[in-house]
Parts: sequence; C-alpha cells; structure tokens
Amino acid sequence: MAAAAASGQWELATPENWMFPPKGGWTFDQVRELVLPFDWELMDGIIVVRGATEWWHDYVRDELYFGLRSATRPPFFVGVERWTMFDEKNVPKPDIVVCDKTGLDIRSLDCTPVASIALAVEVVSPGSRSQDRFRKPGMYAEAGIDYFWRVERGEDHLPVVYEFWRDPESGVYAASPERPVHTGELITSVPFPVKIDLRLPEL
Repeated sequence: MAAAAASGQWELATPENWMFPPKGGWTFDQVRELVLPFDWELMDGIIVVRGATEWWHDYVRDELYFGLRSATRPPFFVGVERWTMFDEKNVPKPDIVVCDKTGLDIRSLDCTPVASIALAVEVVSPGSRSQDRFRKPGMYAEAGIDYFWRVERGEDHLPVVYEFWRDPESGVYAASPERPVHTGELITSVPFPVKIDLRLPEL
C-alpha cells in the first residue's frame, strides 16, 4: 500500500496537481471530488477542460433537452451534461444523454453507466469542434451507444441536427437511414418517437 501511494496510484486530484496525472493517468475515483473553476471531464486518464460555451449552445441544448424530455417514455430518462462511465479512465459529459434507467437509481446516480445510454447528443461549440465532431463520436460508437446526434449552427443561426445510427457490423456511426440531416424540424423514431421544432423563437 505504501509503495502504491508513493507511486501516485492512490493520490487524489487537487486544484494544485490535476494537470500532472500519475503514471497511467487519473481514475474516476481519484477525480470525482475535484472542484475546479471550470467544467471538465476525464478522457484517457487526463482531466480535459470543457470549452467555454456560448449562449447559442446552451439555448439549443436546453431546447433539445426539453423536446426529448416531453417525448420520453418508460424506461428512458433524459439528462444534461451527466458523467457517463465508459471505464475508470474515461468519464465524459455528453451535452445530452438518453438512458434506459432499468435497474438504475436515478436519485443517487452520480455517473451513468455507458451500457445504459441509448442516445448521446453533442452541440458543437467553437472551443470543442474536434472533440464534438471526431473524438467523442468515435468513443461513443466504440462503447456501443446506438444513436448519436451532432448539432451544428446553420447559416441562419438555427440548429442543424445530423443523426447517426451505429452500424452493428462495423461498430461505427453511419448517417441515419430515415433522415440523416434535420433542418426546421427534427423527426425520428429512435430511441423513441420524437418531433422537435428547430425553428426556435429566440434565434
């Protein structure tokens, strides 16, 4: 135990040392109590700062959340920026998740198991374009999340939703066979039927 502590295996992340992970990287147990003056997530054992978001990002995220929440049906549950446990060194925070809450105690859950996630949504921000467009979709597909939405800002400032379904044979996302790009209105049957007006009044 002493040797492990000396090597940093049992060290907890603090506001002073979070930029210097121990050999092998941080685990969620080492960082779960960490308080920093910005939002962050754990990726490959490294604490990654989540890019600052604009008003547009948060407004669109919330409107999509409300749309999904109003359409949801058992056993699904919709959450915003919730820890999602892929493994002990990968705990990202998708902008929105739809999970199957069967067997989960939502009241006490601090980290959603990735196996329960049916849909992950990322609203692309200027500070996180590469993460939202490439790295996170790859992670989500590899982890077995069946559906993914990438939300971009259109030329008219209204959201454009790109819908992806995970191909079970290749294990990667492909454009939705129903309607790969949604403008004006989002209509899909998965993970449950939902219809969301994308002509948001404040935009």
